[in-house]
Amino acid sequence: MQFQQLQYFVAVAETRHFTRAAELVHVAQPSLSQQIKALERELGADLFLRARGNITLTDAGEALLPLARRILADADTARHEVQELAQLRSGRVRLGATPSLCTGLLPDVLRAFHDRYPGIRLMIEEGGSHDLVRELARGALDLALVVLPLPTPSPALTTVELLREDLVVVSSPEAPRPGGERRTVRIGDLEGERLVMFRHGYDLRELTVAACRAEGFEPSFAVEGGEMDAVLGFVRAGLGVAVVPRMVAARSGRGLRVTPLARPGLHRTIALAHRSDVAPPRAARELQRMLLER
Repeated sequence: MQFQQLQYFVAVAETRHFTRAAELVHVAQPSLSQQIKALERELGADLFLRARGNITLTDAGEALLPLARRILADADTARHEVQELAQLRSGRVRLGATPSLCTGLLPDVLRAFHDRYPGIRLMIEEGGSHDLVRELARGALDLALVVLPLPTPSPALTTVELLREDLVVVSSPEAPRPGGERRTVRIGDLEGERLVMFRHGYDLRELTVAACRAEGFEPSFAVEGGEMDAVLGFVRAGLGVAVVPRMVAARSGRGLRVTPLARPGLHRTIALAHRSDVAPPRAARELQRMLLER
């Protein structure tokens, strides 16, 4: 089995077209077809069902595809690791993070990292913890900042707890203060409030809804389905209140009233995750060190 054959196989699997796949990998279509057939002979199984105008994966092809993607991703990581120059003058870091962490935690750390290593490209992918875990597992990310506990615990990942962050309630200064004139608001006080709620799959959504249900009520939504910036904008406009991380609220600027949650409050645990079977590249390890020492 040759590395190049796996490249050709993944290209055909993703385009479902031999000619377009050949263009994608910059090779003549007959050569690509020959290499795919050679790979099938090596494996002893057909990888594609070929019909006029319709290319589909066989069961063997479906089984090979995630493995081939991982092999290619690992090879790409190895290439960048070897090509890094001394003293981290070049290279890249592929970091995944939830949108709230991109807003609250990362800006200062990434600025410090960039100031120290200006030749390192920072490639950031935003997503929920579930999506980031999947991207880590297939080798598309070097590191990811995720919220614990993971939606699907994975023995293939190593996680290191980074911080425990308080959640707060944000509202428009022009709207009545949630919970009356008290300095803090209880989760039970949100029963009479209209919430601006994140989209499904967002860690903060699940945490907030679970807390409301634990208090015996179903939260009422004024708006739902947004990312962090949209949620803060809707709150500023007076559409409702939202539960957000303290760091996000602190960086959100003017136009928001921030009210702490009464004890015991709500918290979330942030962890730094990477694959257990592959050490992160050198540049990623340096960013990991800076995050852990912040």
